[in-house]
Amino acid sequence: MINSEQKTCRIGPLTVGGGDLVVIAGPCLAESLDMCLSIAETLAGICRSLGVGYVFKTSFDKANRSSVSSFRGPGMQEGLNWLGAVREKIGCPVLTDIHEAAQAEPVGEVVDCIQIPAFLCRQTDLLVAAGRTNKTVNIKKGQFLAPWDMANPVEKVLSTGNDQILLSERGTMFGYNRLVTDFRAIAQMRSLAPVVFDATHSTQEPGGLGSASGGQRQFAAPLAAAAIAVGADALFFETHTDPDSALCDAACQLPLTDMKQVITHCLALFKLCNQNQ
Repeated sequence: MINSEQKTCRIGPLTVGGGDLVVIAGPCLAESLDMCLSIAETLAGICRSLGVGYVFKTSFDKANRSSVSSFRGPGMQEGLNWLGAVREKIGCPVLTDIHEAAQAEPVGEVVDCIQIPAFLCRQTDLLVAAGRTNKTVNIKKGQFLAPWDMANPVEKVLSTGNDQILLSERGTMFGYNRLVTDFRAIAQMRSLAPVVFDATHSTQEPGGLGSASGGQRQFAAPLAAAAIAVGADALFFETHTDPDSALCDAACQLPLTDMKQVITHCLALFKLCNQNQ
C-alpha cells in the first residue's frame, strides 16, 4: 500500500524531498564519452558551488524517436560504460532510462536511478523489473494520465518491496504537437512520492517538426521556477554544449552556459519557498 506520508527517497547519497534542492541534468542522448564527462564535470561543479545535489542523466537509447532514421544513441553496453565512467570520475550519481524489462538488471548494476519514460509508465513488467533492482525508480507521468492515476504505477513498483520512487511531471498533451503543464499535478502527486519537474521536456512539441520533435527552450527556466513555487522537490533539465547541433531534442535542450544562472535562480526561489519548513 502507498504510504501517503512518504515524501523522500534517495538517489545515491542524495535525499530528494528532504528540504534540499536536487538537480538532475545532462544531455538528452549520450553522444560521446568526452561530452558526457565534460557536461557532468561542469554541472557537478556548478551544483557543488551552490550547495545543490546533482545527478547526471543521459540516455543510451531513445526508442521512441519520431523517425525510424533518427539517431538513437550508442546502445546499452557502450552507454553503460560511459555512465559508469561518469559515476567513477565525476563522483556523482547517474540516471538513465530503460524501455524493456530485460534492460533493468544490467542497467541497475551501473546506475543509481532507473527512469521509466512517460509513454511506458503503465507497462507493468517494466515497472516491476525496475523495482526489483532495488535502485530508485523515477516514473515519468504519461502525457495521457491524470496526476492521481500515478498511484497505479507507484503501486507496481511498491509491489516489489522497493519504496525508493520518484514521479516526474512533464506536461500533458494539449491538442496536436503541444504540451501544457498543469502545476496542480505537482502538489497532487507529492502525496504519492517526491516530485521532479522535467523543465525541458515540458517545452517539447512532440513530432512538431514532422520527422522530429520541436520545442521552445526559452520557456524551460520560467516553468522550472513555477514548479519550485508549487513544491517540486527536484528539477530535471536536458542541456548540451551546442543545443542546435544536438542529435536529439535540439529545440528543447538548454545551452550548458545558461545552467548556472538557471540553477541559481531556482535555488533562491526554493530557499524562499522552504524557509519556514
